[in-house]
Amino acid sequence: MAENENVRQRTSDTARGGEPLLRRGRPADPHPETGDAGRVAGADTATGAEVPANRPERGATASAGRLETDDIPASDESVKESSTGESPQNIEKTLAESRQRKLRLMLRQCDRVLLLDFDLLALPDWPDNYTLAAARRNRDIWLFGALLAAVVFLSGMTGFVPAWIAGGGFGAFVIILLLGVPGVRRLYTSRPSYLDLVIRRQRMIRDARKHIEHLEGKEGLVWQCARMAEFNSALKATRFSELLALSERRVLARNLTRREHIRLYLIYLLEAEKAYGRAQQAFFEGHQQAIDRGWSSVAAEPGDRA
Repeated sequence: MAENENVRQRTSDTARGGEPLLRRGRPADPHPETGDAGRVAGADTATGAEVPANRPERGATASAGRLETDDIPASDESVKESSTGESPQNIEKTLAESRQRKLRLMLRQCDRVLLLDFDLLALPDWPDNYTLAAARRNRDIWLFGALLAAVVFLSGMTGFVPAWIAGGGFGAFVIILLLGVPGVRRLYTSRPSYLDLVIRRQRMIRDARKHIEHLEGKEGLVWQCARMAEFNSALKATRFSELLALSERRVLARNLTRREHIRLYLIYLLEAEKAYGRAQQAFFEGHQQAIDRGWSSVAAEPGDRA
């Protein structure tokens, strides 16, 4: 009987506000207490309220999952994408497309350099100064002989010299004149005369200027090819500055009146041809890279050549 009274006394004490006789055990796989779920659990523990063992915790688990997902920091790539508005791949594609468009424009504007006739602008048969000087000396001798014979003939007509000497002077004058005729001159010598050399020079310069005018076109080839200086630094030389200025004003062909000017123009076109080859190689490399990456907007063929 005494034991029963002790049990009833402990039960009554528990009912008055003491600790329960049976406490809730620790769950086997507890969920992390975060946010409102953690505060609610702490409040329940502090008040000592009992939580049923079979209470569904699906809402708390989903809330905790969402909180954990929100707490994950964004990666550097995501931060960069949000700050710039575009992904690095899109930026690289845009730069590649701009680069290909620039190369395609340069190739289209400077493609007339491929029409260069080296033999015409190099002037390989140009008479040198020594040949021209020798022909000038022969011409002076011919003129002096013809003038001397004419003086003897005229002197005989005035009575200063005998008539037979005047007649000989007239004959010599006629022969010397015949030796100067191109058809007769080719019978005794193969060397061109001074007049032939001068005419040859003028003809070669005229043909070269026509070819330069064809190359320059309406836009100015030298001025257009100056944009490819990044592929050949020789195009930035100061000796080409006058050519660039004349080509920009579309008056280059008419101002090339000497052989030195034409040779300078030829040197510039040769350097531009090197730059064109390098620019073309860079364009094809970018084209192949665009195909490998699947950039259909970047992979475009250059326009038709003029």
